[in-house]
Amino acid sequence: MCNPEFLGYYIEKELRIGMIDFYRFKNLSNEPGCMHAVTKKDPDEPYALSLALHTGEALDEIVANRQKIISELDLAEKTYFVVAEQTHSDNITVITQTGTKGWEALENAVSDSDALVTALPNVMLAVLTADCVPILLYDRKRKAVAAVHAGWKGTRSEIVLKTVRKMIEVYGSDPADILAGIAPSIGVCCYEVGEEVAEHFSDIPDALKRKGKKYMLDLPAVNHYQLLKAGLPEPNIELSGVCTACEVDSFFSYRKEQGCSGRFMSLIGIRSGELGIRN
Repeated sequence: MCNPEFLGYYIEKELRIGMIDFYRFKNLSNEPGCMHAVTKKDPDEPYALSLALHTGEALDEIVANRQKIISELDLAEKTYFVVAEQTHSDNITVITQTGTKGWEALENAVSDSDALVTALPNVMLAVLTADCVPILLYDRKRKAVAAVHAGWKGTRSEIVLKTVRKMIEVYGSDPADILAGIAPSIGVCCYEVGEEVAEHFSDIPDALKRKGKKYMLDLPAVNHYQLLKAGLPEPNIELSGVCTACEVDSFFSYRKEQGCSGRFMSLIGIRSGELGIRN
């Protein structure tokens, strides 16, 4: 297990081994000031490379998994990692101080938050999912990022729209400058819900498909709709199109795996030296 007084990790770019496979967005990958990655399952690693500290697996092995992904990310210098206690809320936390939180222990995670926002360089924001919708945001002009966890409750509360508005409030962001990546999550093909859930999305175009007395809910599409509502241009939004339940060999799926404890991680940060325009 790592030193509990950990402050940051120094990773040399030339030491990248590249054995772990990451999912990446084309739009974010084209931005030199943005660091991002979405982890995938690896059957050769403990718990198939689950990165969740809260689901009962051996802490030291999960921390070792987290260290493994750090060693293979393209990070050129000391980098900090911030993870929150996700509660299916619409709470948003702005990270204003450099430091690592929630990486080696739950006790110092950001409390009760499902979206993280920062403009600090070398700080990677992370969300954990296994069917819920992870969304990564990057303001190309202001050099600010956000990581959002949107389950059906967070989506009902429009957490991604509220996160864009928080970036506007704190950094003066223009939605036209924000790129969004909607990462792998359960698709409309596999997400069956009852009337009690469906009723919250009945007014959103293409959110639901009827299936007998049930409904198939398209959470990625709803979050896409909310990003458009927040003012992002359509070309700025990239949908992975990957359903976690269909691609369960690559991504954890709570529903497909009948309550699996594994979680994959979506991360985003700003490279050192990237300073945004401020009002």
